[in-house]
Amino acid sequence: MRLKKVLTLAAAHALLMAAPVLASAHEHDPGQRPSDAADSSHEHHTMAAKRNGNARTIEVAVTSEGFVPAEVKVKKGEKVNLVVTRKTDKTCATALVMKEKGINVDLPLNKPVAVALKADKRGELKYACPMDMIVGKIVVE
Repeated sequence: MRLKKVLTLAAAHALLMAAPVLASAHEHDPGQRPSDAADSSHEHHTMAAKRNGNARTIEVAVTSEGFVPAEVKVKKGEKVNLVVTRKTDKTCATALVMKEKGINVDLPLNKPVAVALKADKRGELKYACPMDMIVGKIVVE
């Protein structure tokens, strides 16, 4: 019985660790190998946005001040690549959660993580740390 629990926990951990790659996998070319999708360099994410052609890349940092900038503005219908880089260990924002879009991705220290989304309705898209204490928003005009 114990072995079954350990294996289940190991499988769950593997899925959680793969979430950032899976969350941005649709940004990659259909013929791209999965090992290529695991590359988390800033250049890779910027190139993915350029390949998409009409997605706008918005850089956000996680610092001791929170998400910087804490607010960004986009137009309704605009495709956005939010590239988030956590630059401090002194934060609870070790992941980004956007409940409305079903997004929950880990933010490893000093590694950019691309979050692709479409601003499909006017208003505010809130994103936060898992504890919902550090907050940022995308204002859709």
